[in-house]
Amino acid sequence: MAHAGEVENLTPEEVAEGLRAGRMLLVDVRELNETAVESYPDAVIVPLSHFDPAAIPDPQGKQVVFACRSGRRSVTASLAAQDAGLPYKSHLAGGILAWKAAGLPTKPGS
Repeated sequence: MAHAGEVENLTPEEVAEGLRAGRMLLVDVRELNETAVESYPDAVIVPLSHFDPAAIPDPQGKQVVFACRSGRRSVTASLAAQDAGLPYKSHLAGGILAWKAAGLPTKPGS
């Protein structure tokens, strides 16, 4: 199925503010072995290796934003969600690497 290829790049600061304000739902598509080491605070984990857009919780009016390590898998997830008919066009450009470079907090793994 062809997709429009529309993905909106958001900065770590924009995403952090959206999360603080309760306007965004962050969906981390990294694998469980990655999120076990370090994760975004308050993110929902839906690994890309068995990505199913239906596994994303109802955002209840919030903007869904995909995130990963560097920003590549989050684009893939956004396009897959769009192919499934969902209006999820946003991703965290630069992933957790950019998030940490911006001085934003992460949660240690368990």
